[in-house]
Amino acid sequence: MAKHFSGNKGGQKGGENRRGQQSDGRPHPARQGRFHAERGSRSHQPSHRPDPDIVQIFGFHAATEALKAERRKIVRVYATPAAAQRLEQELAARKISPLVVETEEIAQRLPPDAVHQGILVEARPLETLDITDLAPEGVVLVLDQVTDPHNVGAILRTAAAFGVKALITTERHSPAMTGILAKAASGALEHVPIISVVNLARAMEYLGREGFLRVGLDSDGPASLEATVLHAPLALALGAEGKGLRRLTRENCDVLARLDMPGPIRSLNVSNACAVALTLVRASLARQ
Repeated sequence: MAKHFSGNKGGQKGGENRRGQQSDGRPHPARQGRFHAERGSRSHQPSHRPDPDIVQIFGFHAATEALKAERRKIVRVYATPAAAQRLEQELAARKISPLVVETEEIAQRLPPDAVHQGILVEARPLETLDITDLAPEGVVLVLDQVTDPHNVGAILRTAAAFGVKALITTERHSPAMTGILAKAASGALEHVPIISVVNLARAMEYLGREGFLRVGLDSDGPASLEATVLHAPLALALGAEGKGLRRLTRENCDVLARLDMPGPIRSLNVSNACAVALTLVRASLARQ
């Protein structure tokens, strides 16, 4: 159980009296903050911050997959009684005794509005692969400064469903692989290897030398993705919403292709575009 401190109750100037006030009559900051947290203030901050070498995985599906993944080193698990019972088999398989707590304590350890479903896993980050570890086969995704954790999480979930071999992203201008992203990925973090690179243009050059067909998804592409001749290994590059692919990323693509949408809305957000594109890529490769 986490320890909760209520502040200095005396012994020095500025201590609080029995009504939770300081000697000058103002509300004590610790008490004032607790009041706001109980009332669901949007200014609420987690009362516990894990160290930088800990990732937080919450939500039932994300936590379940983390517990099942042998390569994920678990540090501790917080669970409500109901969640602990629901995950009894997974916890027993890893020989983990969870800290059984009330739902409010889990909420205090997470950002506001985090939907934790009664389970929080604190674990070590997964080791990222080096791009030279990537075998020239199948399909990989390349994200060019896609920063929204919900979008990246959804892309990872789609990537896992389509058997994508890896996701390549940049060290900067990309979200941390934890928290909200892990929840949105719904367990896919445990199944899709992550490759983080310093320079995306050089990474694209390397993929070209390794025989990958580098396809950039671009709304102004000269041909539709459906009409583009594809082959594996294939690297599909996706740009951030609004900005799209950066110039050097575009220049290091073998082909630029667009998604032709027949309806009145001509564009999709990047996670939906990824799902449509992978569907078309899979169909094209299956015809070969």
